[in-house]
Amino acid sequence: MNTLWKYLQYGYLVVAVIFLVEGIVRINSDLPQALIMFGLSLFIAFIFFFKRRFRKKFKREINKSKYKANAV
Repeated sequence: MNTLWKYLQYGYLVVAVIFLVEGIVRINSDLPQALIMFGLSLFIAFIFFFKRRFRKKFKREINKSKYKANAV
């Protein structure tokens, strides 16, 4: 399951890029809608980096506890 999440997390970046492109396309025709797209793009990118950092931190803690269990 962890391997699946390792690759699935990049889906967040794909969605963020899609929202960014949509915002760029709509900037001349519908400014409020474009700003919403930019905001969503930033939010989704933030979620990607937050989840990646948390997942790495969690993995380090698991490895640390496995090492302590093997040492005892």
